Amino acid sequence: MTVQTVTEMRRVALLAIVMMVMCACSGSTSATIPGPQTIPDIGTYPPLPNDAPPGASASATATAAAIGRGVNFGNMLEAPTEGAWGLIVTDDFIDKAAAAGFTSVRLPVRWSNHASVEAPYTIDEAFMARVESVVDKLLAKGFVVIVNMHHYRQLDGDPQDAGELAVTNGAIDVRFVMLWDQLASRLKGRSAKLVFELYNEPHGRLNGEPWNVLAARALRVVRKTNADRAVVIGPTSWNSAGDLPLLRMPNDANLIATVHNYNPFRFTHQGAEWVSPLLPVGVSCCSAAQEAEMTAPLDAAKAWSTAKRYPVFVGEFGAYSKADDASRIEFNRKMRQAMESRGMSWTYWEFAAGFGVYDPVKLTVRQGLLASLLDR
Repeated sequence: MTVQTVTEMRRVALLAIVMMVMCACSGSTSATIPGPQTIPDIGTYPPLPNDAPPGASASATATAAAIGRGVNFGNMLEAPTEGAWGLIVTDDFIDKAAAAGFTSVRLPVRWSNHASVEAPYTIDEAFMARVESVVDKLLAKGFVVIVNMHHYRQLDGDPQDAGELAVTNGAIDVRFVMLWDQLASRLKGRSAKLVFELYNEPHGRLNGEPWNVLAARALRVVRKTNADRAVVIGPTSWNSAGDLPLLRMPNDANLIATVHNYNPFRFTHQGAEWVSPLLPVGVSCCSAAQEAEMTAPLDAAKAWSTAKRYPVFVGEFGAYSKADDASRIEFNRKMRQAMESRGMSWTYWEFAAGFGVYDPVKLTVRQGLLASLLDR
């Protein structure tokens, strides 16, 4: 799954160690550091100032509202390679998401595993064209489309997944900025319904000020080719609302903030195989105490939004399928009501995997979950 938590990171780290040991025994490795190379100077990509953020423009505020009720196309393009996690983006998914009534699609993409490890860090043309085709199909359906950079493991200081190549440490940040330079150039000219999200769930080595500086560098290169496009920036600690006070928005009006909310975690992640120790199943929802856990991050985000004058949308929330259906439905309904009563758009995690509102085997929507999200 793609939900980023501290426990998941520990699991990924343990798996990476095991893989490296296995590969060492066989005489190969799944994460090879390249030899000496010329690394571009990140100083050539100065950050935008972030000392006087003006608050959101009318167009950014309108775009945030237009996100409305959306869904993530998760476990697809952010896998190490498309299909590695059991799903690919299909025309059927796009059609069914539109027919269901979702107004936006958040499209997580692992660009870092589809680009060269040496400068100029060129994105693979076939993969770029594949993502462009998906974006264009979604836009043709009338969706607001949020394209992000997802699971750049080294950027956060995490071990690579099996099959990924590492770059030298000095190249990590400048590669991120140069990837965005390419993406912004290739995707320019699309309608204002295309939104860029700089990075999903920054954490680890990015926590605090490093992310503020790197986000401002990336935004500057985006603005070379997309002067007015809405761009999403979220706080560190996995887009935690608790880190919003640490987030310094660049001096740019066409910005939207995002947070993720999986509270209460013992309910939403019960039985999730990537969480260690495994959380027991059988936890229902939603008691008064659980509701307080759910709404506390939303209240924090709302207060930040009012003070900073940037809209906030909830980019991820959901409950894993090991929870009972009645509780998942109740959780979704209460979360939806809580977000919308605070003026927040959202994109549910996710469409067709372990949290999914769509059954990719039966090729039908799960009506109870869908109704809990879209009030049908």
